[in-house]
Amino acid sequence: MKRLAGKTALVTGSGRNIGRAIILKLAGEGANVVINARSNKDEVESVAAEARELGIEALPFLADVADRQQVTNMFAAAAEKFGGVDILVSNAAIRPRKPFTELSMEDWEWVRGVVLDGAFYCAQAALKTMEQNEFGRIVFFTGDGAFEGTAERAHVSAAKMGVIGLARGLASEFAPKNIRVNVISPGRINTTRDMSWYPKGGMTDTSNIPLRRLGTVDDIAAAALFLVTDDCGFMTGQTLHVNGGTAFF
Repeated sequence: MKRLAGKTALVTGSGRNIGRAIILKLAGEGANVVINARSNKDEVESVAAEARELGIEALPFLADVADRQQVTNMFAAAAEKFGGVDILVSNAAIRPRKPFTELSMEDWEWVRGVVLDGAFYCAQAALKTMEQNEFGRIVFFTGDGAFEGTAERAHVSAAKMGVIGLARGLASEFAPKNIRVNVISPGRINTTRDMSWYPKGGMTDTSNIPLRRLGTVDDIAAAALFLVTDDCGFMTGQTLHVNGGTAFF
């Protein structure tokens, strides 16, 4: 019996990179999956096809997680097809750079909307079914940059640290209902991304990573699988750093 057989997992931002790897990892363990992207239909359809090859059912769905109504619609579609969501991985994020004194309210709200509000909307939608079933696994994402503090990314760091607070609050509130909530903080991961957000090329530097390599999307997917299975049965409200040994004090 596969470890996630009979469960349904929804992963936001799963049309490519880390999200795609998590979808395929969970599908490989028997979970039906909901693949989400904001606007790229071809990507979610492609990942859905890959997931179905692993013998499970897949639902591709376009939704902007910063829009509460779109999130509501996505979870309604998941409930109609699968009966609800047992596992939520809130992976969607944006990481634009801008000097703090030049940030507009629109800049601030754009990042907060995707990173923090999106996590809130998805968790609230998922928890309705999880609480009824007395089973749920939620994984949020932050990042090493939030702990280190990155110039021209104060708005990103603020939103991502807010996710940690959200996770700790939910972990305490819903633990009696067999719902665990944890956070993954990836280090530098080898992905396809908008390099205009990394003008100094820092995402390819491995000189200060003790393992002397970039992480892979499969490294993060393995961590996500750990957090949603019984291998992680006594862990909730925690942040798991998957960063090659980089430490922040």
